[in-house]
Amino acid sequence: MQTLRRPSVTVSLGVLALLALAAILAPVLPLADPLKGDLMNSLQSPSASHLLGTDTLGRDVLSRMIYATRISLTVAAGAVIVALALGALLGTLAGYFGGKFDSIVSFITDAYLAFPPILLAIAILGALGRGTVNTVGAIAFIFVPRFIRVARGAVVARKGEVYIDAAKVIGAPTWWIIRRHVLPNIAAPIIVQAALAAGFAMLAEASLSFLGLGVQAPAASWGSMLGDASQQIYRQPLLMIWPGIAIAICVFCFNLLGEAMRDRMRA
Repeated sequence: MQTLRRPSVTVSLGVLALLALAAILAPVLPLADPLKGDLMNSLQSPSASHLLGTDTLGRDVLSRMIYATRISLTVAAGAVIVALALGALLGTLAGYFGGKFDSIVSFITDAYLAFPPILLAIAILGALGRGTVNTVGAIAFIFVPRFIRVARGAVVARKGEVYIDAAKVIGAPTWWIIRRHVLPNIAAPIIVQAALAAGFAMLAEASLSFLGLGVQAPAASWGSMLGDASQQIYRQPLLMIWPGIAIAICVFCFNLLGEAMRDRMRA
């Protein structure tokens, strides 16, 4: 509870909650059609009718920004959830059982981490093709090793505890020991890793979409909007500012939350 009282955490949670709320309520908000263009009014500066201006096709930037929030947050959250589930499972099993299985998982994880993450994601999307689902899978793929390491290290540090040995002595099933005694005690570092990974996942999605490998048009994410705006940087530089600010704020909030939880664990 003390962590939640920190101003930085309160502000970060508030900002992320507002973004999530805007994304959920986007269809019912009084917004212009994010897909409807008007070439006669392309690249307009902010005005009363278009608060953030219009893009190259004359589409309302504010409307596209809010709808893009849904894509960006969904991809980041989906990637972290998938990576957490797979990584925590493999890391927990490797740390608890040890032996050859642990050696194989650790070797693959180390080899995995030797490659630049963004290049792996680009290679995956190059093979599978663009799309929201493929983007989630590619980003999750590059984060799985980090969750494996965190989960494995936490399990190795705790599997020798007396209460686990006592559970083994009384004949408790392995699955019950893992569910009842292991997972609750390694949840904290995994949650911290998830909070930190969310910010990096959002950056990864923005990078892939900026390169044209993320979500498919006409759907928009902040990264794809940034990529489209980069082609008009001299004619209308404001187009790059709005999605850039949104990405920076969101990543900053996720990092503040992760660092606050990490500091709380160390205290």
